[in-house]
This record gives sequence, C-alpha cells and structure tokens, in this order.
Amino acid sequence: MLQIAVTGKPNVGKSSFFNSATSSSVEMANYPFTTIDANKAVAHVISECPCKELNVTCNPRNSICIDGKRLLPVELIDVAGLVPGAHEGKGLGNQFLDDLMQAKVLIHVIDASGSTDAEGQSVEAGSHDPLDDIEFLEDEIVMWMYGILNRNWVRLVRKIEAEKLDIAKVIFDQLSGTGITLEDIIEAKRKVNPDYTKWEKEDFMELIRNILHIAKPMLIVANKADLPTAEENIKRMQEKYPYVIPASAESEIALVKAAEAGLISYTPGDSDFEILEKDKLSDNQLKALEYIKVNILEKYGGTGIQTALNEAIFGLLNMIVVYPVQDEHKYTDQKGNVLPDGILVPKGAIPKELAYLVHSDIGDNFMHAVDARKNMRIAADYELQDKDVISIVTRG
Repeated sequence: MLQIAVTGKPNVGKSSFFNSATSSSVEMANYPFTTIDANKAVAHVISECPCKELNVTCNPRNSICIDGKRLLPVELIDVAGLVPGAHEGKGLGNQFLDDLMQAKVLIHVIDASGSTDAEGQSVEAGSHDPLDDIEFLEDEIVMWMYGILNRNWVRLVRKIEAEKLDIAKVIFDQLSGTGITLEDIIEAKRKVNPDYTKWEKEDFMELIRNILHIAKPMLIVANKADLPTAEENIKRMQEKYPYVIPASAESEIALVKAAEAGLISYTPGDSDFEILEKDKLSDNQLKALEYIKVNILEKYGGTGIQTALNEAIFGLLNMIVVYPVQDEHKYTDQKGNVLPDGILVPKGAIPKELAYLVHSDIGDNFMHAVDARKNMRIAADYELQDKDVISIVTRG
C-alpha cells in the first residue's frame, strides 16, 4: 500500500487533516506534541471505476465502489510535530525524520492563516508568515540528510578512489532505509558538479534538494483556509509553489459528522451538501454549515482534503489505476468477482510490472497480457493506461 506522510509543525491541523482523511480518532488538541508516535491509518483516493462504462456491477475486494467512484486504499502516516532544530535531535526530531522518510510522498500541512508561530504556538492571526514554514520543513530534512552524508565523507572518498566504487551507489548505501532509490540518486547527481572530490557544503545541499524533489515530492495543504487572513497567503503560496491545496480539515470533520448523523447528505470530496433534517439542527449548527458553504465549498470548490489525497497520488506520484482480471470476457477473477481489484501503478508501467504487483508468482510466470475491452493481446512494452482492464496470462 502506498504511504503518504502528513507532516508539519505542531498546532497547524495535522491531526485534524489525518482524522478527516481517514475517519480516525487521533487525539486533537491545541498544543504541541499532541501526536507523540507516528499514527497510521487507511485513507482512500478516488478514481472513476470502469463498471458503468462496461455496464457491469462490480464487487471489489481491495477497494470500494460507490456509484461508479472507486475508492482505493492508501496508508497515511501522521508524524509527530516538527520543531526548529529537529535535524539536531531537538523535540522529536530524529524519530520524526525517520518516520517521514518511509513515505513515497509528503503532505505538508501549513497554517495558512498565519496564527501559529515557528515553534507551533498560537499567535494572533496574520502575524506569522506561513511561507517561512514551507522552507523550514525542507531545510530540516536537507540538514538531516546532509548530516548523514557528511559524517564519513572524507573516509568514503578515499574508499571510492581506492576501490573504484560508484559514487551514486555509495550515497545510496549511506541513505539506506529512507526509501530513496539508486535511480533517484543517479538522476539527482546529473545536476551537480561531477567532481565529487571537490564537493563543498553547497554541492551537498544541491544534491540533497534534487534527491528530495525526485524521491519525496511534497504537496502543500494550506489549512485553515476559511479564516480571513488566509486568502492572501494562499495566493502567495500558489504563486511560488506548484502544488498548493487550500483546505479546511475542521470543516471536513464537521460535514462528515453531520452526514453520519443523517442531518445532511455529503460525500467526501463533494463541493456542496444537502440539508436533510433542518428541524433537528440548532441555529448555531445551521450558521456553521452556512459558514462552511460560503467560506470553503463555494470559495474553493471543496474542503480540500480529498483533493489533496488525489493530487498526491495521481499528480505528484503520477499514478494510474489498472484493473487486472482473469476472464477478459466477464471481467472477473477466478472466483467470479467482477473488477475485483484496482491497482495503483506508475504511469508508463508495462504489463509484466503489473503482474508482479498482483503477485510475485504471477510475475515470475508471466507470458503475455490481454486488453479485456478489446479482447486483444497487447505488446510486452505496451504502456498501461488509466482504467485499463487487463487479463494476465501465465505459464502453467
């Protein structure tokens, strides 16, 4: 299951985001270090299911289908709050960074209203610049990785020279356990001085930033977007950074709770809701719902929570959804389940790579694949497309 790290300073709404995305009940409180350990739970990204197009009723195994929308599971990690100096071990620094690096993509929750200072303490709204927090997180990660690489660098250079080792492989070994691949390092190294024996601190920093942008892409969630001081800050963020999603985690939680109580009709990701039981709502509840409608849903097209999850997986990681089946005529697995599994695969993946994602034995015994829509064998180097329904043919 793909992992997304939800990160950021204390008191910016990380746990609220996590709860609204996963329907978990992680403790929420208005003080730093509410989240002590890395909490993990399942969230879902949403994609169009092929069932309506194919005129079939699907019965998913690994996911959920609601009215033609396929909800695919991903794992969210809510990481303990970061404070300045984390790379030196301050706060829960080292544990934070270890947890953070397990994920494939980072969601950085920012207090867009500027009501949380650099230490995660509440301050007057608008008095802190949230753009400083974006750079602060990357700087902490970069300095942490720099500490790892710089620690034994002189000795490593001598070893590389003496044993004719590959510099990218040596860096890869030093960063083992971070989820960074050798290919990530090779690509990142192309943009720095090729003479590693002359690398200064600035060269290391450039290399590490390149690695991070490739291996751990970051999405910014501009939380508390409903507050008056947030709007201008969000505009500034979007001008400077490519992936910024305005959001209100508290609004999403309120809407989901109201829907669960049967008071409104609302599905996560919707841009509106319908009041079902107006008589059961107090004046304050009606005012709160109207506030959310005007200041979040109408203004930004949604609470931003589902948008952020989808953008992280389908945008930053460039994933698509493919549906492996055994019977290409009925779109079923061996037990007769219709469109049983939606598999997240990188765009550009080929059928054999899909086979290995389904099961290692299927990958080992892969012969060829069939496009179930066209009932036609596809080439070994065929690039899988979003919502493809693929039958994998194996030996034996």
